[in-house]
Amino acid sequence: FPGLADVSVSQDIPVEGEITVPVGSNSPDDDYSTLDEPVKDTIMRDLKAVGKKFVHVMYPRKSSTLLRDWDLWGPLVLCVSLALMLQGGSADSKDDGGPQFAEVFVIIWFGAVVITLNSKLLGGTISFFQSLCVLGYCVMPLTVAMLVCRLVLLAGAGTVSFIIRLIVVGAMFAWSTLASTAFLADSQPPNRKALVVYPIFLFYFVISWMILTFTPQ
Repeated sequence: FPGLADVSVSQDIPVEGEITVPVGSNSPDDDYSTLDEPVKDTIMRDLKAVGKKFVHVMYPRKSSTLLRDWDLWGPLVLCVSLALMLQGGSADSKDDGGPQFAEVFVIIWFGAVVITLNSKLLGGTISFFQSLCVLGYCVMPLTVAMLVCRLVLLAGAGTVSFIIRLIVVGAMFAWSTLASTAFLADSQPPNRKALVVYPIFLFYFVISWMILTFTPQ
């Protein structure tokens, strides 16, 4: 640039403008930190987040709430609760039902992992833990069905009791399947959704069958 050599700035011209960086110009997101908040506030915030996810499962619709802020606390509580209610059945009457707890726990988590891997192999855009979160939270209707079935069995086992349990388990099975597919539908290619829904159907069907065939000792 040969022309720039002839350009000179007079020493008498004052420089205008503010070139200092203000110290307090951080955004609200930068100021937000959980390091200094009380433990009670942290626990209450996490509990509210889990409660909101339960509400979304109760009223399933196409939403990214469960996918955006995923966690595994809710699925863990539901899995443990369901396994505790299923243990002690007549299928394993020689001991205290401990192995049944492990079987239910492994079936639920292993099934969720297999479905997640199947979704990823089919080209799904959802992450591994997001899929586990959705599948785990959608076990809630079946957990409620197990609680109702145990209350019905307290009144006695018979034809009427079986019909009531069949209706409850069937309704909650449909609820869990529809809720999970509503959350996971947009993350799959349009031409492969059936290949993703079918394993989800089998996953909740196995859990529903375990609940329906449960009989206490």
